[in-house]
Amino acid sequence: RGGRLSFSIMEEGFTLSGFNDTLGYRAVVFSLASLCYFAILFFNVAIIIVIVSDECLHEPMYILLCVHCINGLYGTAGFYPKFLADLLSSSQVISYHGCLVQAFVLYSFVCSDMSILTALAYDRYLAICLPLQYHSIMTNRRVYSLVCLSWLTPFCIFSVNIVLTARLRFCGTNIQRLFCLNWVIVKLACPGSNTVINNVYALATLSIYVAHWLFVVWTYIYIVKTCVQSKEDRAKFMQTCVPHLISLVTLFVIVVSDLMHMRFTSYDLPLSFQNFSSLAVVFIPPLMNPLLYGFKLTRIRKRIFVLLFLRKKLPVSS
Repeated sequence: RGGRLSFSIMEEGFTLSGFNDTLGYRAVVFSLASLCYFAILFFNVAIIIVIVSDECLHEPMYILLCVHCINGLYGTAGFYPKFLADLLSSSQVISYHGCLVQAFVLYSFVCSDMSILTALAYDRYLAICLPLQYHSIMTNRRVYSLVCLSWLTPFCIFSVNIVLTARLRFCGTNIQRLFCLNWVIVKLACPGSNTVINNVYALATLSIYVAHWLFVVWTYIYIVKTCVQSKEDRAKFMQTCVPHLISLVTLFVIVVSDLMHMRFTSYDLPLSFQNFSSLAVVFIPPLMNPLLYGFKLTRIRKRIFVLLFLRKKLPVSS
């Protein structure tokens, strides 16, 4: 019976029951979500264009920021089009393969974000703590290697994760979320399915990204120690590290809150709260980060001002 039901799921897909709480005011939710997605597209694309088009900004920190914005576009593309289509549809169903793809995109997006922020922490550590060695260490080749690792590592990790999930037989179709997550799909596996290897692999993956966080903490301990001794370094910290720290803390709070919610809370919580908790990762960082860097980093802010208002090339101070 489990095999027949699993085959049926592969044919008919999963039901996203997280929408049950939004159907009464779907027009309002659709309008707000559309506006949010448009803002995410506009601000991230603006930062990318500014950095790519200005050779003065072809430096490690700005290249990593550009990659950060591209990753934001990648992650939100895995959620908003399907979410908006579901709000207009009479049934909120996602195909079996579509569910696996969406889970892959969203997991790899979050972990790539963490890897890119870790690379930015390394860049700021070198710039502030080892300024004389900065250019010899942070070469173009090193930057491109960090970018490739930030993307390829999560892609490889979660490709294996999705393969491990796809081997399971499923006896449930109800996903109590607005989108697919791998741990939710695994919970729908038939009784007796071997999910031990999935859980072990998930813990191993988690340990990798906990190591990322520990590395970031280590870099900022040394950055703060260095900045205390120099007024110039304190100014550099306020200018370039504060936006990075805000991005890090925001992502950390969102991810930890969702992990706590997934592991330790029950579905007796209001569905609207569960939806907000799950939506935060595709709403707050992709919208906040380009605004944060665009307003806080002087060189990007001045270049945006030039492009929008003066429409002619002016020298930009460093």
